Amino acid sequence: MAGTPDESHEHDQGTGARRRLSPEERSALQQRLGARYGEGSSIRQLAGEEGLSYGFVHRLLTESGTALRGRGGSTRRRAAS
Repeated sequence: MAGTPDESHEHDQGTGARRRLSPEERSALQQRLGARYGEGSSIRQLAGEEGLSYGFVHRLLTESGTALRGRGGSTRRRAAS
């Protein structure tokens, strides 16, 4: 459908349009995101900084074999008695 965002595309700077990534661009993006994720950035941070969806960043990381961290936040552990 025309005008529908496709997550296999990347925003062109300034136009709001999306373009399909070449295999080389996709691989380079996977490596860059994997390195930054490994340094501690969250998927949500990476998505926001790159102008990509959370799901697309997650997919790129998993396709590249990046080991994903568990979810953060409260673990709700029961107090020791």
